[in-house]
Amino acid sequence: MKLSVQGVSFSYRSEDVVNDVSFEAGEGQIIGILGPNGSGKTTLLKCINRVLSPHKGTVLLDGVDYHERTRKQIARQIGVVPQSANSSFPFTALDIVMMGRNPELERFEREKESDLQIVSNAMEMTNTAFLASRPMDQLSGGERQRVIIARALAQRPKILLLDEPTLHLDVNHQMEILDLISRLAREERMLVIIVTHDLSLAARYCDRIIMLRKGCIVSAGDVTHALTKENMAKVFSIDATIYYDERIGTHNVAVIGAIRERTE
Repeated sequence: MKLSVQGVSFSYRSEDVVNDVSFEAGEGQIIGILGPNGSGKTTLLKCINRVLSPHKGTVLLDGVDYHERTRKQIARQIGVVPQSANSSFPFTALDIVMMGRNPELERFEREKESDLQIVSNAMEMTNTAFLASRPMDQLSGGERQRVIIARALAQRPKILLLDEPTLHLDVNHQMEILDLISRLAREERMLVIIVTHDLSLAARYCDRIIMLRKGCIVSAGDVTHALTKENMAKVFSIDATIYYDERIGTHNVAVIGAIRERTE
């Protein structure tokens, strides 16, 4: 499946949050959307998922405009992993993952045996099957995040959108989640789009980077093209450099320090 974002802009009242953003991506790729807080990353993701309607521009799936598809049709093609998924109800992990089948069910229709098998497969893929009967509020942060990813996979999407998937997780859980996401992109041929501000993780796992500052694209391209010393200084106000780390067989980012912004 091909995703095409064409000139998307969005404003809250009179404030431009996303401004004329365009890019294309295809199956099997991991795209990182990077930027500091307030750069428009999450808003852009919501425009891609049709939670928000762009004030300008459009989003195409395989050449078809979003507005020609229903929300249920979009949910069958796009899975979303939000920043947080807390619930005040005592749902089990299995209950949560089963919700991923809702776009395929008609009103009041019960899950079929095929739905149960899809959910089982999603939980096996994310190593959450052993958590099936556990209440969500009794799981660790990493376990909850894997369950939410399993819910998205139960939709059997072609595109997976993740908003800060490693936020508030310990380092070992961060690596666990991103190793899983990388495997899904390669083996299931999913298009994965990750919103993050973690430069090192983006350099390690992403195929392409889109860097945002104040809602505009500063740079877009492969990791070494986008994460230059100049771009990281412009977007994040840091002195940093990208290098190839032979120990992990991919790129990494070394942050030297902050750059003091001029006030005049």
